[in-house]
Amino acid sequence: MRDSTINTHYWSAREKEGKAKPLSSMAPRFLSLVLLLLAVAVAATAVHSSSDDGLIRQVVQDELGVGGLEGELTALDAEAHFSSFIQRFKKTYDDGEERARRFAVFKNNLRRARRHQLLDPTAVHGVTQFSDLTPAEFRRTYLGLRGRRQAFASSSHEAPILPTNDLPENFDWRDHGAVTEVKNQGSCGSCWSFSTAGALEGANFLATGKLVSLSEQQLVDCDHECDSSEPDACDQGCNGGLMTTAFDYLLKSGGLEREEDYPYTGTDHGACKFDKSKIAASVKNFSVVSINEDQIAANLVKHGPLAVGINAVFMQTYVHGVSCPYICAKHLDHGVLLVGYGSAGYAPIRLKEKPYWIIKNSWGENWGENGYYKICRGRNICGVDSMVSTVTAIRTQQD
Repeated sequence: MRDSTINTHYWSAREKEGKAKPLSSMAPRFLSLVLLLLAVAVAATAVHSSSDDGLIRQVVQDELGVGGLEGELTALDAEAHFSSFIQRFKKTYDDGEERARRFAVFKNNLRRARRHQLLDPTAVHGVTQFSDLTPAEFRRTYLGLRGRRQAFASSSHEAPILPTNDLPENFDWRDHGAVTEVKNQGSCGSCWSFSTAGALEGANFLATGKLVSLSEQQLVDCDHECDSSEPDACDQGCNGGLMTTAFDYLLKSGGLEREEDYPYTGTDHGACKFDKSKIAASVKNFSVVSINEDQIAANLVKHGPLAVGINAVFMQTYVHGVSCPYICAKHLDHGVLLVGYGSAGYAPIRLKEKPYWIIKNSWGENWGENGYYKICRGRNICGVDSMVSTVTAIRTQQD
């Protein structure tokens, strides 16, 4: 009876994402295989969810099996978890009415985390700092990638094909000193600026041997570049932008100042304060990398961290692990930084180790794995291979 319940809820969750076929159309032998694999995944996920946070364990384990898939959290449990969430993430609300509304959203997001856990059993999903935001609020506030994949793909800056025979099995630019600390974009859709600045930070390190934290706020305030093939896709501060148009701006303006000279404020209401005499890193050129994963890896190893677009639907509830969802849209809405890859990430549902990309995010160190996201390689999951660009830097006078 328990296996039947797991199987029913798994396919119900997939139907809600709009991709699954009804149970009546599935062959009995295939259903039995899915049932076996899912049971292994749920059990393994529970074993590997060793976080000290009882709230995350409650959502991931109790709702996924220990307490039964049919059961809902009691009102008392939900209130206790919400109070713990408020304390942990230092949340404040204007009044009781707002608190009640956020509590309702929080409970909906517990259910959403449960669905994500079923669809993405190789990662752990649960409560994050975004658990009191609706999906629409989350997208509007923290995602800001503008421009269509087609426009990006038609860029004239196509990267040359690189040899891939001698690529290392594992690689991480953090181990080589090319990645600055995890930053926090705050309540501003400026992810594109952090992706752009992070790529240039790495390229500047390769060119000069110095790791310098660069100014995202300069891009937010001063970059209003538009894609020539899509005039409506312009860089617009907290309302979004695109990494390739940001690289265009940097070619024209001369480069980026240091973070300390032009600090981040998380707003786009101020005037541009760019001082050309304080440029700390300049773009030599940039290229768009093909969707081929070996080419992406080769460009990563040769040119440093890469600016990447991704669909962030599973990132709102991501806690840790290698994310490898069965279903994820390819619509790209978030700009991140690809810093490395691994050859073997834990993947119980596939009964083997799974290679993955290492992504630096811009939501602070309290999100994900100390600010990082792991997503599996091999199938362009969540469009992670679809919008990749590399940049090279030149030496500046301050070097």
